[in-house]
Amino acid sequence: MAPAPGPRTGHETGRDTGHDTGYDVLVLGEVLVEIHADTALREAADGTPARISYSGDALNAAAAAAAAGARTALLAVVGEDELSVPLLHRAAALGVDVSHVRRAPRPNGAYLLASDTEGDRAFVYWRTHSAGSSLSTRHIESWRDLLTGTKALVTSGITGALSPSSREAVVAAAETVHGAGGHVSYDPNFRPRLTGRDEARELLARIAPLTGLLKTSCPADAEALVGTADPRAAAARYRALGARTVVVTAGADRLLLDDGTRAEYHPVPVNPDPVDATGAGDCFTGTATARLALGDGLADAVAYGMAAACLSVSGRGGTGRVPAFPETAALAAAHRGRGRG
Repeated sequence: MAPAPGPRTGHETGRDTGHDTGYDVLVLGEVLVEIHADTALREAADGTPARISYSGDALNAAAAAAAAGARTALLAVVGEDELSVPLLHRAAALGVDVSHVRRAPRPNGAYLLASDTEGDRAFVYWRTHSAGSSLSTRHIESWRDLLTGTKALVTSGITGALSPSSREAVVAAAETVHGAGGHVSYDPNFRPRLTGRDEARELLARIAPLTGLLKTSCPADAEALVGTADPRAAAARYRALGARTVVVTAGADRLLLDDGTRAEYHPVPVNPDPVDATGAGDCFTGTATARLALGDGLADAVAYGMAAACLSVSGRGGTGRVPAFPETAALAAAHRGRGRG
């Protein structure tokens, strides 16, 4: 029996036209099938229970942007296997428009995840020759009207590391949005199992001058990409590459914001009952970008991003807990003004 049809998606080589333009946020990247094990991966014996869900940094960020009130669409390539149907249904249920998603006759990427409440995580990925890795400038051209009409684009170094064609697609999309006067948010998200430092640095150098917001981690990203474990030095080096505003997550309890006029630390709200930190950074980026696109100032957008990321760790997996904006706004208001420096 054929699988039930999923939400409408674009044709593989189709072109989207003007009636669908005008999104607040577009998210370009990869959607993954997430298999969440109930035990440490090295202890995953025959019969270990696991659950299927759907994640990937693009879906995580898109879900957060939609929850923050932005009209959000996903620009991605998914497979034609049976899991594509529930994958797209999940994205649509999260409020994300999937009508522009393309299809490819390849399997969807997947990953196996185990985590604990302290935030320690282990991953095993299956991405080689995935549908997501077929993303190319041909797709970007088909989405040109969307990209020139959007207020903001979110993309990442993970997307750019999937394949040479994906890397060029990320650059082309960022150039298109930036050239049309839109905002670009970029997370380098360096993954040594996926790409080398030289390739990641080369992509960063091309993307940084196009970004309005570059969100990164320190020391993980910063040591590999800009050669420092100091958050202030890292922010300065990213800005020297051309990024207008840099957000550096520096551990679980603080964040550095450098907007070019000052660099200051902001305390991050603490979740008293953490379950899984997977996707928290994506939640931050999606939320902050959405609020910027909707007209909020930088400080408010960052505060909302921190609050949403804090709340997200109460769920399992990348989209296990996507907080509604009233809850995010309430936490941001309660936390505002505590301990900047």
